[in-house]
Amino acid sequence: MSTNASSASSDPSADPLAVLASLPGVAESVDSVRKAVDRVYGHRVMRRRSTEVTSEAALRGARGSAALSGADWALEEVRRRTDFSGDPEARTVGAALRLTAEAGQLLSVWRQSPLRVLARLHLVAAGGAGEDDTAGRPRLPGEPVAEPLIEAPLPRAEEVGGRLDGLAALLVSGSAAPTPVIAAVVHGELLALRPFGSYNGLVARAAERIVLIGGGLDPKSICPAEVGHAEQGRAAYAAAFEGYLSGTPEGMAGWIAHCARSAELGVRESTAVCEALQRGAA
Repeated sequence: MSTNASSASSDPSADPLAVLASLPGVAESVDSVRKAVDRVYGHRVMRRRSTEVTSEAALRGARGSAALSGADWALEEVRRRTDFSGDPEARTVGAALRLTAEAGQLLSVWRQSPLRVLARLHLVAAGGAGEDDTAGRPRLPGEPVAEPLIEAPLPRAEEVGGRLDGLAALLVSGSAAPTPVIAAVVHGELLALRPFGSYNGLVARAAERIVLIGGGLDPKSICPAEVGHAEQGRAAYAAAFEGYLSGTPEGMAGWIAHCARSAELGVRESTAVCEALQRGAA
């Protein structure tokens, strides 16, 4: 299956994402996750019960994303609960579940207008959380940002719009970069910008999921990278993100490798689900 977005140009200066794919170790990370995805897609359970695997991957991905945002609930608690309107942790888990459910519905819009999708994702995350008119729009000067785990300096609100426009232009114009590279950059840039007043981490990881699905690596959405991010731990996530923020070749390559490894761990999770379904244990 393809792991490349469409190429808009063979000129490296016009395709900075493709340049990142040439960094040391990135090709190996991309190849490793691609092979892992191909293996799980070839599992015999996928021929008959892929919808069940997709549903389970969505649940586990939402749990993982919420854990990174400070709501580290057991999977069975996430599965059992029906009311997520109470305390902040419950609202975080509810937001993660809503985002995971929404992501697959936005693929066609993402290809044409990533910014519309990001606004929609934040609206979905904020739904039912008592948010005000800040939901669904980039923050304004002076507005606070609540983002667990990420303590990096916050770009000024005046910078956010221009950098979001630049990211969207890159995505719409297309890139020859492998899908895991594009997904990692989208994830990292949204974490760096924290464009909204809340739920930026959840939105960034949902956007990563959209790229992995829409880019052809994981069209059935059965390889939740959020599971891998959570499994590697919050400290490793923050350290890899520091590499992205550094902008150095080593830092960027490390972040891309971390994200690719997270997707690979998501594959492992779904492989275990396939095995459980095959045994009749799930």
